Amino acid sequence: MNKMKPVILTGLRANNDLHIGNYLGALLPLIDMAKQRAGEYQINLFVPDLHSFTTPIDHSKLQDNIMQTLRVFVAAGLPLDQDDVHIYRQSYIPAHSELTWILDCFASFFVLRRMQQFEQKAGLQLSVGGKVPDPQRVKTLIQELEAFRKKNQDLEKLPPGWDRAQIEYLLFAVIENWKFSEKALARHHLNNRRLAGVSVGLFNYPVLMAADILLYNASYVPVGEDQTQHLEFTRDIAIRMNNQFGELFTVPEPVAKQHEFFGKDQGLRIKDLVDPTKKMSKSDETGRGVIFLTDTPEEAAKKIKSATTDSFNEIRYDMKERPGVSNLLQILALFTGRDLQDVIAQYEGQTRYGDLKQDVAEAVGTFLRDFQAKLVQVDNQAILAKLEKDEAAMREQANRVLLKVQRAVGLRPAA
Repeated sequence: MNKMKPVILTGLRANNDLHIGNYLGALLPLIDMAKQRAGEYQINLFVPDLHSFTTPIDHSKLQDNIMQTLRVFVAAGLPLDQDDVHIYRQSYIPAHSELTWILDCFASFFVLRRMQQFEQKAGLQLSVGGKVPDPQRVKTLIQELEAFRKKNQDLEKLPPGWDRAQIEYLLFAVIENWKFSEKALARHHLNNRRLAGVSVGLFNYPVLMAADILLYNASYVPVGEDQTQHLEFTRDIAIRMNNQFGELFTVPEPVAKQHEFFGKDQGLRIKDLVDPTKKMSKSDETGRGVIFLTDTPEEAAKKIKSATTDSFNEIRYDMKERPGVSNLLQILALFTGRDLQDVIAQYEGQTRYGDLKQDVAEAVGTFLRDFQAKLVQVDNQAILAKLEKDEAAMREQANRVLLKVQRAVGLRPAA
């Protein structure tokens, strides 16, 4: 392994509910990247098992889900024989947890609190910009500052016990132009009730993600729109610690360069069959609009034939005005390997939506039969052997970075 190669890093989430949207939008681009970039780059594809229960899960199924995720990637074409492609489980590298604690002590509570993904997953009501200062605390600080100002004309002084944190908090509230209305207070108290059931792990997710990246000096990390804040947080904490302690970390490239490197629109967005205005997602409680990789061809055909189209009575590709039929045309093109424009030319203007649905069902059914046959043939022992080899190599890499950080912060004697 060439240790000087730049590192591309991404996670393979342990998830047993993968669907064709995941396959087309995430799995295939990731596997293509591993095949095309290996040799020039070190490719780290890890299973973020520590991230898996930031929200409640069935812990008895976690091990099976981890192996099933790896099996799915191998069935989809992930090369296990490529030396520059490394697969490993996050929790099998203790340095992830150790570096997370150190980074925690240099991370700002207010920065983490403003992470939009945390707000969304915690089910909080957002204020402007997703930032919610505590009204009561702001009032108290203002009262303290005003009382002190009346007694002390020297504005450069601060009340006893005050430090940068109080000033930053007040500036944060002022910038947000917070108004202490009854509605705002009600929202604040509702958020507090909801936070009571939210894990610290969910709140702390970006710090662990930063450790995942910084331990391996990764320059390139493909992230979706919901993860861009986390990548910027990683860059910020790496820059600040490098400034304070010397060159500890490789700073990942900024989001704009990540998009330039990977292609901003490489991830396809296959739509839900029942509600084609939203992307296909396992969070669909009915499952009627989602084709899972474990569905039989017959189950998939039933869902496709019940797919929402439109009332125009004419097939035309228009993702904005006719998302249902356009989604079907896109799925057909992808699973037949044809150019989308060729598919559109074949069906556009036809009035029999049922014929299109039948063709889509046949194409998806053929894919599912082929993929599930490959999945059965995956060699579990080959995966475990690859994991053991790669985890030993990654443990060595991560420990070198961790030791450098431990020495910098005084946890280990200087070299």
